[in-house]
Amino acid sequence: MEFEIWWLLSIPIFFGLGWIAARIDIKQLLSESRSLPKGYFKGLNFLLNEQPDKAIDAFIEIVRLDPETADLHFALGNLFRRRGETERAIRMHQNLLLRPDLPAEQQMQAQYELGQDFLKAGLLDRAEEVFQKLTETPYSIQARRALLEIFQREKEWQQAIEAAEALQNSGTGNRNKQIAQFYCELAEDELVNRHPEKAIPLLETALATDRMSARATILYGDAQLAMGNTEEALNTWRRVEKQSISHTVLVAQRLMDGYQAVGRPQEGISLLKSYLAEAASIDLLEVVFQAVLKEDGIEAANTLVHDELRRTPTLLGLDKLLEAQLLVVPPEIRQDLSFVRNLVQRYASKLSRYKCDHCGFEARQFYWQCPGCHQWETYPPRRTEELKISA
Repeated sequence: MEFEIWWLLSIPIFFGLGWIAARIDIKQLLSESRSLPKGYFKGLNFLLNEQPDKAIDAFIEIVRLDPETADLHFALGNLFRRRGETERAIRMHQNLLLRPDLPAEQQMQAQYELGQDFLKAGLLDRAEEVFQKLTETPYSIQARRALLEIFQREKEWQQAIEAAEALQNSGTGNRNKQIAQFYCELAEDELVNRHPEKAIPLLETALATDRMSARATILYGDAQLAMGNTEEALNTWRRVEKQSISHTVLVAQRLMDGYQAVGRPQEGISLLKSYLAEAASIDLLEVVFQAVLKEDGIEAANTLVHDELRRTPTLLGLDKLLEAQLLVVPPEIRQDLSFVRNLVQRYASKLSRYKCDHCGFEARQFYWQCPGCHQWETYPPRRTEELKISA
């Protein structure tokens, strides 16, 4: 009973202490708010009401009256950059860096924001210079990420490799897939310049970095073919099926051309038909169709398309079927069938695109790096219509 009495007596005491603490906090808050310029609340109100133009005008007035407000300089600079007014953002952050009394932490922040301004403005050389100075500071990770973006834009692949490895070593996650892509870019440059012997070691490093890199395997086969080793190229390209069966469509034409070159076209057709059975693809069907048409004739090509359309009914497949039918129909109905095919093609063309899984950017051709979001390996090697059916 004694415990209950003391417990009841403690309630008003705790309530009183809480009331006193709240009063102190409120007084402190009111005191701090009175020390802020009225324009600050005015600008904040404009921001909350989604009126950035008026907010900027209000903040500029505060900065004019009190140039020592570093936080407002940062806020204004960021607002300018987001609005695309990069010149004003640059001036704002450069003015901050000219202040001798600016604390070291805010100096680094101003440098980082200035680098972002240059990056947004497309002044990549100046942005790189700024971010390089920040690689040994608390802004190291952010700076290296920005440098990686810059090196990719400039297609400086060796520097991109070094930047990605530095980020990986700093504990920001595995970047092996990305690094392998950079080695592939270097190898492609060598292949374009007809130096396949220089591409080989780069592709070996890419595969050592990411053994599942279908792109590195495809390019490795290209390098072998360029050096006159067709059989070795065929064996290399066939390894793609073990890495990703859906990516075999990207190597299908190479395989068919290779088997025809060595005098074994039926072996190539059988292999591609097995791929088609495992991973239906309109692009793969096109390669097999043309090969069957050349080697086995119109009837066999027609049968192939009929069977595939029954298995995977798509508008793109119907277009291929009509193409096959035009080869066998009597001349008197060929014109009408051609008209129907043109109508189908008009609608099918909207579905024959590749779509980035990351940002949704659609393109007529396949990309290893998305032109929209610049992410790597985000395009499935299948058309949008096929993806919707398989979803």
